[in-house]
Amino acid sequence: MGQTRKIFSKLTLSSGLLLISVYLLILISSCSHKTPKNINNLCDIFSEKKKWHKYAKKSTKKWGTPIHVQMAILQQESGFQYDAKPGRKKLLGLIPWKRKSSAYGYAQVLNETWKEYAKQTKNWGADRDDFKDAIDFVGWYTFHTQKITKTSKWDTYNQYLAYHEGRGGYLRGTHKNKQWLLGVAKKVDGSAKKYAAQLKTCK
Repeated sequence: MGQTRKIFSKLTLSSGLLLISVYLLILISSCSHKTPKNINNLCDIFSEKKKWHKYAKKSTKKWGTPIHVQMAILQQESGFQYDAKPGRKKLLGLIPWKRKSSAYGYAQVLNETWKEYAKQTKNWGADRDDFKDAIDFVGWYTFHTQKITKTSKWDTYNQYLAYHEGRGGYLRGTHKNKQWLLGVAKKVDGSAKKYAAQLKTCK
């Protein structure tokens, strides 16, 4: 009986430690995925998310796209929400139906585009809800946009249009008659310029 109690006590302790470990992992994960308090100020973002600054600099060094351009695109796409998804279509105008696309994560990347990125970069373990991978994706995408469309990596306005429409759509001019999209691209360009100015003053 005494041996049984000892075994039971050990099992109870092990279970308790396991539950604590799981709780701590969930807590750490939720904190790391928390949206920055002030997404309109790049200094505040990097002050709160110090690793983000490290990842942004790494992506810029690797792909050549300025930090402010990449961050402005991410801000527009998801508002820095790690699990952002497009809204659902409405069946008969009332019933929530399928989502408008497979876009997901910080950079709102489609399933097939993400597979292409992982294949080309050999980053097989990349996740769309991981900021490090998401900003590397934006760097990769804008790098190849420059190669294919000759759009400067510093040209936020046209880089965003190509990002939204896809490079093929951009070259075909699918954005030209979408006044709402041109307005969004202008907004992203404005955010990038603001971020660039703020970045110069960050401590």
